[in-house]
Amino acid sequence: HGIQKRSLELAAIFLGAIGMLLVGLWDDKHESRPAAKFFWQFAVAALVAASGARITLFVPNIAFSFAVTILWILTVINAFNFMDNMNGLCGGLGAIGAFYFGLSAATAAVPQYLVALIAFLTCGALVGFLPHNFPRAKSFLGDSGSHLVGYLLAVLAILPHFYTRGNAHALAVLTPLVILAVPLGELVWVVIFRWRL
Repeated sequence: HGIQKRSLELAAIFLGAIGMLLVGLWDDKHESRPAAKFFWQFAVAALVAASGARITLFVPNIAFSFAVTILWILTVINAFNFMDNMNGLCGGLGAIGAFYFGLSAATAAVPQYLVALIAFLTCGALVGFLPHNFPRAKSFLGDSGSHLVGYLLAVLAILPHFYTRGNAHALAVLTPLVILAVPLGELVWVVIFRWRL
């Protein structure tokens, strides 16, 4: 699955990353309305799904695949956005998640080096950022950074083929949920907590 075969997906993912960065940057500067921010998040998620990078969950239905992919990307973006409330937390969990996605892709029965490259680049960028983001931090992710981290982790969960001939176990598709268990669990907790208030 090299660059030529996945060039359209990669172009859409790259444009989506720029889009997420700009959405977050605008929100950092102007405090966007939730509806406007959600609209642009949805647009970027739809762009990625339209490029062919989609979740199927063994259901041969394009509408279902689009809906699940968009829902997944929106969920992970907002999970990391909610976690950007403590120094080192969002960046640290992002680095751990990216590392394990890279490891999973590189050590698969059929190694997916392109996915591993994106994952390890993401991990390296976050590890380089973290020393400046620990207590008494000098740098902060802000919405632009947390949106981008969430987006990249969401995409890294979609790109690899967790279910392959070498790993023909249906539960293999749950790998992203295990890797991102902490941010997703935190999102659920925050939603429940705010709903109860």
